Amino acid sequence: MLDGLIRKQIEPGLNSLGRMLAGRGVTADQVTLAGFGLALVAAGAIVVEAYVLAFVLILLGRLADGLDGAVARATRLSDRGGFLDITLDFAFYGLVPAAFALADPDANALAAAILLLAFYVNGASFLAFAVMAEKKKITTDQRGVKSLYFTTGLMEGAETVIFFLAFCLFPAFFSPLAYLFAALCAVTTTSRILLGWRTF
Repeated sequence: MLDGLIRKQIEPGLNSLGRMLAGRGVTADQVTLAGFGLALVAAGAIVVEAYVLAFVLILLGRLADGLDGAVARATRLSDRGGFLDITLDFAFYGLVPAAFALADPDANALAAAILLLAFYVNGASFLAFAVMAEKKKITTDQRGVKSLYFTTGLMEGAETVIFFLAFCLFPAFFSPLAYLFAALCAVTTTSRILLGWRTF
């Protein structure tokens, strides 16, 4: 829901930084992998309950996630890069709830499992829509230039990061926040299924 608005605000700065990095020989894939490395360390920080560190690492990792596209636009877009980016994005989305489950299984495991289920179904609907949109030659640039079709929804990347940061700020409230997030993801999935039903 917020991705389009935020993109308009930060894209000029990201594109400028992306051109600078590309000029120094940094590739988009390197930025993608660096961002995922930060996500892995953030997950480890959550497991050991170093939540402030995790908060910072999640922010830095998401900055890298925005920068990889900017570097790609400054050099060349590739299907391989798009594939790597979306795959590692979904890995990141799974890492954070799993890390909270490991940090405190008694308090967090059930809520993390429900949230991961919501992510799984939401991700399936997102990717299935993208595949069918490609098959039908449907395109959009509402979320910027992407390697695959991005449908809009109530819960998108920005909202996910906001919830993840809230988890780190208020770890004692992980379970209620996770249940709320899962419910909102279900709304997004339902709306996308209805959109797909009408579109295809």
